[in-house]
Amino acid sequence: MEKCARLLMTAAVVVLSLAASATPIGADKVHDLLPKYGLPAGLLPDAVKSYSLSDDGTFEIQLSSSSCYVHFPSNLVYLDSTIKGDLSYGRISNLSGIQAKKLFLWVTVTAIVAHPDQNSVEFQVGFLSQSLPDSEFQSIPRCKSSVACRGAPNLLSDS
Repeated sequence: MEKCARLLMTAAVVVLSLAASATPIGADKVHDLLPKYGLPAGLLPDAVKSYSLSDDGTFEIQLSSSSCYVHFPSNLVYLDSTIKGDLSYGRISNLSGIQAKKLFLWVTVTAIVAHPDQNSVEFQVGFLSQSLPDSEFQSIPRCKSSVACRGAPNLLSDS
């Protein structure tokens, strides 16, 4: 469940970064935007190329690479080149484009919810969820272009 939660946190960061504007905006602004929506800046990797946010909260994030793997302390997360969802304060819903590795399976993160009173971020995978400490998402993670079949952190290659 911890891996799912981290994946959800990554999704939340991606969604929040898209909320900044209805027109495409550079990646340097997206990590500043997430905290304004009650989400940690480290939910999204360093490979954000651009993002857009509609008035209704619908967002889209474009990554600079076609494949992006991020290793958090206890989760391996895969981000598609395009991430979409609905952004509101403290929550990303209808999320697509983010998967977390749980045991031997990749599960799709469908929502991310911040719980500031508990200092945690909840990642939802369908009807299942996992909460992780928000401190794990304070720094912006590096995007890796590939991962070995085992998914071990030391086997990730730089993008």
